[in-house]
Amino acid sequence: MPRIIDVVEAPNQGPNEMVARVPQAGSGDFRLGSQVIVRESQVAVFYRDGKSLDTFGPGRHTITTANLPLISGLMNFLTGGNNVFTAEVYFVNMREFTDLKWGTPQPISLRDSELGFARVRAFGQYTMQVSDPKRFVDQIVGTQGLYQTSQIEDYLRNSIISRMTDILGENMTSIFDLPKLIDEMGAAIKSKVQDSFAAMGIALKQFMIVSITPTDETAKAIDERASMGAIGNMDAYMKYQAAKAMTEAAKNPSGGGAAAGVGLGAGMGMGAGMAGMIANAMNSASSNAPQAPSSPAAAPAPGSVMTLEEAAAYLKVTPADIQAAIDAGELKSKKVGAQVRISKEAIDAYMAG
Repeated sequence: MPRIIDVVEAPNQGPNEMVARVPQAGSGDFRLGSQVIVRESQVAVFYRDGKSLDTFGPGRHTITTANLPLISGLMNFLTGGNNVFTAEVYFVNMREFTDLKWGTPQPISLRDSELGFARVRAFGQYTMQVSDPKRFVDQIVGTQGLYQTSQIEDYLRNSIISRMTDILGENMTSIFDLPKLIDEMGAAIKSKVQDSFAAMGIALKQFMIVSITPTDETAKAIDERASMGAIGNMDAYMKYQAAKAMTEAAKNPSGGGAAAGVGLGAGMGMGAGMAGMIANAMNSASSNAPQAPSSPAAAPAPGSVMTLEEAAAYLKVTPADIQAAIDAGELKSKKVGAQVRISKEAIDAYMAG
């Protein structure tokens, strides 16, 4: 025989328990004349065949065809007037639920005008209260199949995060602008979440964003960008770093690997390139500095060999003048590979006529 439930109540519903179900599993067998005890801050919603039917407010009620017209009519139709009917009763807690937490389980990926791409986490809290118990049971229990508090909180949290992600995607330009937009975004998210909660029979009382923080990877990118800003001229910084590297290499000429390559001549090109970078850096640093008057070039030592440019500087003419004298056979020179070399004695003989 079915177990008849003569007293329908949820006496142990705690202040943080949103819904209590009687019976806890399956359908209960109720009869006309059974007592329904609803405590303060509770509303009892009878549920059958996927539909919320009749409700009871706070107080003691005796089940009759008068106060359960929908279930009684269904009972008479299905059982031929038998005074026992099956149903579930959900006791909805009408208290205000405070300090409910929400947060992003996974980082939210967003476009960023400064970094190109950013990932953030968000946390906050909210306060809510069931405003329409019948609709709440319809949307949460009937549609989602949820009645445990942890399940309902997870569902509401996901609804908040969905709206927040939408607002962030529409309004954020750079993560650096977020601190000044927290209040505005909080108000925008609350407006959207309110509409969503109202459709579930819930009133959103308060909503707050506690923090929006970058992930470790995004925080590292922010630190690197701040360092670049502190450096200022990145080109000069890179040249300075190259000069430091050359100095360190010069301190260890006998070292293995790359240092050995430098010692053998493979590093001569690299050294020349670094020297050029240093020269460019020095030029950029000294372009605005006052220039000292140039001094005459020192005379080459006897027996020295000069290039076209050095010979031109020595004679205070152009390299083209030196080349013309060589081509005319007036100035003796030697060609070493693709380069022309001129001895000081040849230049002195040329000048002596």
